[in-house]
Amino acid sequence: MAMIGLEGMYFRAGHGFYEEEQLVGNDFEVDVFLDVDITWAATRDDLFQTVNYELVHHICYAELKEPTRLIETIALRIAERLHEQFPQVQGTRIKVSKLHPPLGHKVARASIELTTGSLE
Repeated sequence: MAMIGLEGMYFRAGHGFYEEEQLVGNDFEVDVFLDVDITWAATRDDLFQTVNYELVHHICYAELKEPTRLIETIALRIAERLHEQFPQVQGTRIKVSKLHPPLGHKVARASIELTTGSLE
């Protein structure tokens, strides 16, 4: 098993509990880690037998485009889509961070980290 990661994906999107957040938008950062058996792909040097980073990014981008109130919802949807797209994934760790959330004081980020499968 190996841990494949795609870290520091940056998105601008209109998520948040308050209507103003949905209109103005916020900055988000997403980190994805996937627990995958890479033996078959690595011995054959075959991208189609492993996880394609470009597709992981596309899934995250697509889920960030769908309006939600909670970053928890975003993390769960990303994990579900990744498991659907890549049946060889044994577990996921998804971290979604809202950068500089509007809380009235300086806060670097609010985040959720969700683990599924063999990473639990």
